[in-house]
Amino acid sequence: MKTLNFKLGLAIAMLGSTTVMAQSPDTTVFGRIRRAEMSSSQIPQIAHQLTDVAGPRLTGSPGFKRAATWAVETMKKWGLTNAAMEPWGEFGKQWDLQDFSIIMKTPYIQPVMAYPNPWSSSTNGLQQGQVTLITPQQAMDTTYIAQHLADFKGKYILITGGKLKADNNFKPLASRLTDEELANMKDTYMVTHEQIAQYAGIFKSLARVDVLLKGSGALGIISAQTSNNNGTVFVQAHTQHKLSHPEAIPELTMAYEDGQKIKRLITGGQSVELAINIVAKTSTDDTKGYNVVGEIPGTDPKLKSQLVMLGGHLDSWQAATGATDNAAGCIVMMEVVRLLDSLGLKPKRTIRIALWGGEEQGVYGSYGYAQNHFMSKDYKLKPEQAKVSAYYNLDNGTGKIRGIFTQNNKTIMPIFEKWLAPFNDLGAKTVTDKNTGSTDHLSFDWAGIPGFQFIQDPIDYETKTHHSNQDNYDHLQIDDLKQAAIIVASFVYQTSIEKEMMPRKPLKKEIFAFDGL
Repeated sequence: MKTLNFKLGLAIAMLGSTTVMAQSPDTTVFGRIRRAEMSSSQIPQIAHQLTDVAGPRLTGSPGFKRAATWAVETMKKWGLTNAAMEPWGEFGKQWDLQDFSIIMKTPYIQPVMAYPNPWSSSTNGLQQGQVTLITPQQAMDTTYIAQHLADFKGKYILITGGKLKADNNFKPLASRLTDEELANMKDTYMVTHEQIAQYAGIFKSLARVDVLLKGSGALGIISAQTSNNNGTVFVQAHTQHKLSHPEAIPELTMAYEDGQKIKRLITGGQSVELAINIVAKTSTDDTKGYNVVGEIPGTDPKLKSQLVMLGGHLDSWQAATGATDNAAGCIVMMEVVRLLDSLGLKPKRTIRIALWGGEEQGVYGSYGYAQNHFMSKDYKLKPEQAKVSAYYNLDNGTGKIRGIFTQNNKTIMPIFEKWLAPFNDLGAKTVTDKNTGSTDHLSFDWAGIPGFQFIQDPIDYETKTHHSNQDNYDHLQIDDLKQAAIIVASFVYQTSIEKEMMPRKPLKKEIFAFDGL
């Protein structure tokens, strides 16, 4: 997740900084992990199950449940203990797309590229209607919408963006981080208080527009913005999953080029009609959200009650199968626990994997888990909080690991530098004290637990696959995921055998995300 969806809380890091002398990394085990992954990786098989077989994994959907059920059953077969789907709290509406079609009927027959937005209403059968145009600014203006309700009755409303930049098609879509970029890492994906307030206002305005348009008798609303070009369409939603959100009219996202073609036809005097059928099942039979958890028990009598955690988010958006966002992270983390267990390694601390739900709507799964296990919403610590040494997260796409963000935890930097040294030849060298946001390690940071996200090569994550119709298995870089599994497994194992727990940051309070949009 790297957009506007985050959870409001106060980030409290636990206890003062201490000097910690880490033991030398167990490079013999690191080597065993590396050889095993390169010779007998199960990453392609895990990836196939979580993407092709499970399908889209929208939070609360049957696809999410298929993936979660398979993950639990598979981890049990591998020998993990306490593997289960664990509820983290209330989420909202379940939604499942059951049928869909769209075609331009006039001035001639032609298919167009568009996708229903998650939690969209159904169309009540195939509905054909004329298209009318509004600008993005008008779509946000409740006064304008209220004044033109009669113009929308029986029509599809198309919101079109401006023109693409002239050099749009001349920029590479995929890249890897350069040495210079790694040496000058900055805080990434962090959200300001001003942005939080702005986003909240936008979403509330959109909800009011939904109510007005539904009352107008409009057939649906379609967005065709400049970002949705060259066959890539970014399809998501904001607060429509909430039980309190009003039922809206059908909503779709269309390819920029199709939207522009329709716009040119209409402004040139042609009448354009679309025929759309959306069949979507919305349910409140189960409004809870779920995470998937499993454990490799620790073996040291004194340390086995302590935890090393790792995870990624299992939920995705609907227009594709969520391969890079974030099946990739879950694939790697499942491969990590499989590797550690299959090699017969004996971690001293218990290793717990968590595949989170509801990340895309606001890190809900990990934040709910943190409240249930580590710290209440009124900031009272729970006993389990003191037992977690560290949490490792992967959620920046399919690219290989190039280093790690320490979230301003300077004490841990020399430790991680030692641990990364055996993997310098794999391109992983950078340890930065900078922060990265917008994903599940923040929930641990909020609860005062060392939580870390790895630095990854961007590949085409932001430009093509993130939240888009292109986010499928074929955009996974399998060799990169193998490299990531080797490094994460080594970090997790080393954390599990350290004499001391990982150092924690000084106590600090700060807002890191937002709530209740």
